[in-house]
Amino acid sequence: MASAKFHHFGVPTAAKAENEIFIEGAGVHVTDPESHPYGIEFLRFEPDSPMPGDLKTKCHAAFMVESLEAALKDQNVLIAPFDATDTIRVAFITDGDALIELMETK
Repeated sequence: MASAKFHHFGVPTAAKAENEIFIEGAGVHVTDPESHPYGIEFLRFEPDSPMPGDLKTKCHAAFMVESLEAALKDQNVLIAPFDATDTIRVAFITDGDALIELMETK
């Protein structure tokens, strides 16, 4: 895989946080990991969120990559690429029991 740089650690939660951002298509409220001293992103899912159960219950590590297409080659894709924000496109893969988010700047 092409180089990947650690970006954040995602943690599912039921607790509402200040300054959450709602990602409508995913049905999830997220915090900004860049504002957390340890790079933690908290994810609070709506009951009708279409996201897979693993994402709703397991923590994940997130990495910035230059190209999602290249990074996803020969990987076990859990969630195909989608626009998380106006500037970020993401996908999720699994590697054994590890859940990994891959991110690219649009």
